[in-house]
Order: sequence, then structure tokens, then C-alpha cells
Amino acid sequence: MVRAAALILSLFSLPIGPETVDLGNSTSVYLSRFECRDINRSTIVQRVCYSAGERTLLVAVRGSYQRYCGVPAATFDALMSAPSMGVYLNRVLRIAGADGRYNCTTS
Repeated sequence: MVRAAALILSLFSLPIGPETVDLGNSTSVYLSRFECRDINRSTIVQRVCYSAGERTLLVAVRGSYQRYCGVPAATFDALMSAPSMGVYLNRVLRIAGADGRYNCTTS
């Protein structure tokens, strides 16, 4: 009983900082300016975070985050309402964006 109480108290004493996601290559992004949604209806997409002010989209696909920049709000809305988020992600953000339109030039 004492151990359980000590464990619970220690959880409350842990410092709480802003949530970050790792993009690989020693790059992390703070999520404080993003609206994030956990996705339960897709077998590929697990979480989507979007910053309208920065027009940046983060998509968790099978445990790894992918970042897309210059993404209009309408594209984010279309992804969220797409019948298949995985198909939309591949066709619109990856294939159609292969010309570099959604590349992030700064970290």
C-alpha cells in the first residue's frame, strides 16, 4: 500500500513539458501550436497534427511521423474527411506533392 502511494505521488512530481514528436535526423517538433487528433478509423494513419498558422501537417504512419509544410487548411480538412486516409495521404500528399510543394525547407 505504501509503495502504491509513493508511486502515485512520484507521478505527480514529474516535470511536465510540452509534447514533442521525433522526426528523425535529430529533429523534434513541439506540438504546442498544433491541433492533434488520434485516428481510430485508419489502419495506416495513427495520429494527425496540424498547425493552421504554420500550415504544417504532421502525420503518424505506423509509428513514424512525417512532416508536410505549406499545407492549406482545405487539404487538412479533406484528409480528415477522406473515406480512406491512407489513400488520400498517398495520392495527395506523397505522390501529388512529389514535385516538392509540401517539402519542409527548414527544421
